[in-house]
Amino acid sequence: MKNRVKALRKARGERQEDLAAATGVTRQTIIAIENDKYNPSLELALRLARHLETPVEELFLLEDTP
Repeated sequence: MKNRVKALRKARGERQEDLAAATGVTRQTIIAIENDKYNPSLELALRLARHLETPVEELFLLEDTP
């Protein structure tokens, strides 16, 4: 699963620390999500989408499978 977390965070002028604090996770969690190393829980995905003011299905994108 790919995501647009980093692009949307940067467009808002936020640091990883800011996004982590706003969503109740650590900066390391945000780094892992942005680097496609960790898929967040549904609850966290919804918190991220709400904070970044975008629908969750536009924030997280399923990769096409052959």
